[in-house]
Amino acid sequence: MKSMGCLRVLCKISCRKLELIGALKGMDINCGSFLVRNTESAVKQGKVGEEDIDRALLNLFSVQLRLGIFDGDPRKGQFGKLGPKDVCKSEHRKLALEAARQGIVLLKNEDNFLPFREDVVSSLAVVGPHARNISNMLGSYTGIPCSPKSLFEELQAYVQMTSHAAGCQDIPCNASDAFHEAILAAKNANYVIVVVGLDLTQETEDLDRVSLLLPGKQMDLVSSIAAASKNPIVLVLTGGGPLDVSFAQNDPRIASILWIGYPGEAGGKALAEIIFGDVNPGGRLPVTWYTESFTKVPMNNMNMRADPSHGYPGRTYRFYTGDRVYGYGHGLSYTNFHYKFLSAPPKLTLLKSSRANIYRNRVLRDAEGLASLDIAEIEESCDSLKFRVQISVTNVGDMKGSHVVILFSRAPRLIQGTPQKQLIGFDRVHTFPNTSIETSILVDPCDHFSVVNESGKRMLVGGGHVLMLGDLEHIVSVELN
Repeated sequence: MKSMGCLRVLCKISCRKLELIGALKGMDINCGSFLVRNTESAVKQGKVGEEDIDRALLNLFSVQLRLGIFDGDPRKGQFGKLGPKDVCKSEHRKLALEAARQGIVLLKNEDNFLPFREDVVSSLAVVGPHARNISNMLGSYTGIPCSPKSLFEELQAYVQMTSHAAGCQDIPCNASDAFHEAILAAKNANYVIVVVGLDLTQETEDLDRVSLLLPGKQMDLVSSIAAASKNPIVLVLTGGGPLDVSFAQNDPRIASILWIGYPGEAGGKALAEIIFGDVNPGGRLPVTWYTESFTKVPMNNMNMRADPSHGYPGRTYRFYTGDRVYGYGHGLSYTNFHYKFLSAPPKLTLLKSSRANIYRNRVLRDAEGLASLDIAEIEESCDSLKFRVQISVTNVGDMKGSHVVILFSRAPRLIQGTPQKQLIGFDRVHTFPNTSIETSILVDPCDHFSVVNESGKRMLVGGGHVLMLGDLEHIVSVELN
């Protein structure tokens, strides 16, 4: 094959190997060895065609051309002078800190337990194997940190009398031998922060978790510390995946829960700033946190829609019907926000363009007269249906901070398997106490109001579509001819 011969030459020239052109369908690049080992066989079996390889090559080298790699000496290009010396510039470190701040999610905060006041917290105990290990905060695919500081070090900057006890020797936490030291530290401190969760010994490529619970005896450690502490504790969770922390969610001795993910080298500072109120948390969960029972769902059943007749709960926030610990988009703040729809249409009518007229007799109607129309048949009319929702966000608390506004839609239940809701868009706004700010989110009805039917066709559904903004709802009636 012409492309395969070209491919071998190009890979030799660029020293990139076969994996970097991603010959498998739908993929342009692969950092592992799978494609090196399997692409030639896939080509011989007819599973990968010449057009797939051409597309992958076009995408790969188009990016390299944009980077100026083939325009003479790359060192003289736009990015040619960048090197290790640029990584730790002040603006980049500030960006890392801001990213960590925005990514931390406040999951629980009973009776406004957080933020701490420095003049009230006379002594602090930080418990957990994560607390003094900076590597646990970086995740995978990371470089060398510029000025790494652990969670413990950054918290100690706020409270001089800060002690640490690991409680568990490592993240797997297979033994409770060190519990006594952690319990003693908790008893001797005014307030306690427990840092547990996941690291790369629990989740990474080629390493799937088999449980959504905290690893090993971590849950026992948290409960033991909560029982020993003078005051309710703060629980900090690390890791990239969901955790079933129902025990902590329902325990009044655990007043606040924060999820920091893998926050990077500035994660300790960002966490300390949030715990002590210098920064107002504004992160939202990017995934649904399921209960442990979800691990019983067969891994090879990738149907999105729920099937109650077989006890299948569905997947993702759009279709999942089972119990959840925290939902997609959940995230608290130290202040409260009120929403108001400033501008949103009450009704949309599909314009009678020539194409729409051709297909108007193909409008499907259910027993109650509700209509649906194949999106593929009205593509030329889709732009005319787009509109912007103007939203007012009022900070009704006494603390400034950023806030993520999330707009969902809910379609009429005309088509079987209609999502419970689906994301339209989001925007982060920066607010001040007792002040309102406006934002807008674009709505594309052909995308955001459409539903995929059992035949795999995307249908625009007529009837009342609900725009959902927190607890606020607005109905947009879609009329199809």
